[in-house]
Amino acid sequence: MNRRNFLMTPPALALGMVAAPLLSQAAPAILTPASRILPRDGARPRIVICGGGWGGMTAARYLRELIPNADVVLLERNPTFWSGPMSNKWLIDVVSTDFVHHDAQRPANVYGYTRLITEVVGFERDKKQVRTAHGLIDYDFLILSGGIRNAYDAWFGNDQKAIDYTRNHFPSAYIPNAEMLALKQKVQNFKGGTLVMTLPPPPHRCPPSPYERACLIAWHIKKNKIPGKILILDPKPKVAPISMGYQTAFRELYPDIITHVPNARVQEVDPFNKRIKTLAGEFKFDDAILMPPHQAAEMVWQAGLIGTTPDGKPTGWADMHPRLYHARSDDSVYFVGDLMGAISDQFGHYPKSGHVANYIGKIVAQNIAERISGKEVVARLPDNLCYMMVNADPREAISVKFEYEVDAASGKVHQTQIDVDVRTEDLVKEDFVWIKEKFSDFLAI
Repeated sequence: MNRRNFLMTPPALALGMVAAPLLSQAAPAILTPASRILPRDGARPRIVICGGGWGGMTAARYLRELIPNADVVLLERNPTFWSGPMSNKWLIDVVSTDFVHHDAQRPANVYGYTRLITEVVGFERDKKQVRTAHGLIDYDFLILSGGIRNAYDAWFGNDQKAIDYTRNHFPSAYIPNAEMLALKQKVQNFKGGTLVMTLPPPPHRCPPSPYERACLIAWHIKKNKIPGKILILDPKPKVAPISMGYQTAFRELYPDIITHVPNARVQEVDPFNKRIKTLAGEFKFDDAILMPPHQAAEMVWQAGLIGTTPDGKPTGWADMHPRLYHARSDDSVYFVGDLMGAISDQFGHYPKSGHVANYIGKIVAQNIAERISGKEVVARLPDNLCYMMVNADPREAISVKFEYEVDAASGKVHQTQIDVDVRTEDLVKEDFVWIKEKFSDFLAI
């Protein structure tokens, strides 16, 4: 929706609202970025959530349940919801588009929060305001849940031509609703040659999923007898997580298709001439899926809440309390999902996964509810569970589970990783049970 169409449309419809009268009571005739939209409704606490993915939608639902009188506003630029989890299976038609693509307004209607389709463009934290493309919105508590940004500048600096060419010709499709159809078309139209996949250095979104993507594309190549190979350029010294399970799948299922290159941290990318220079050597390709480094979404940078290293350099991730999930410098701002900062020096970040985002969304909702009611805030821990399909005929998957506990001696969070390396059909069935439970939790389906 462009700005011209927005101004020609009744405001309640253009903003995708649940409660249209709330805006129409005092809205100006023409909205501008300086307009204050959604006037406050009495003394009700207002929580504004920026980002309507797994974490943001979960937080919105549970805030409405835990604080029935709260005014919960969810800001999201995309009109519909695409799920990153299960999208690799969608690339090769194991699941349909309807399985990963859903109506995002329905859960807002069911759970009773307000959903606005708009772009977040900045923050005035001293005034507790969010600046959007359609005006200013006040808040008492703010949740940032915008996921990641593709840090192409780590490869290309300010060379926008190279960035745009790479995004358009070799999309990574690691931000749902962007590039997913283009990547599926690339896979379906692949006729052969060398397909290079660059993996982002950790931490990055859904750590085991690039290997799953490689396996399923390799299955597609094998099934259709395409004369193609996949070259995985991995910055890590070995496949991780689920190391043994993936290595076995590469060796037993796709020995002539997948080549895994460790320690291949990207140094230079020439998308125009299809060349990549890494610490493990230089490589040419016929086609590619180029995944640049990941960082916290732009909104964290706009809010001035990116962490810094001891020498003053940006970490790229939110500067947050590791147990209570609010900004260190502003406890009215919370972080949910993949944009979160480091948790522990034992393992670094929580896995940047849909499961963790869903879990943290519930925890943050509980934390805010406790604060509003004057109760002591309880420091809670998530867990994580990921299933990864490595074969589509028969359908077989492997999995990894992460458990967390607080070390009594140090008071720090410790992680235990449990890999299930033996691929089975039962794990595929568990995967579908898991995703349906999660979708019913925040999508109301």
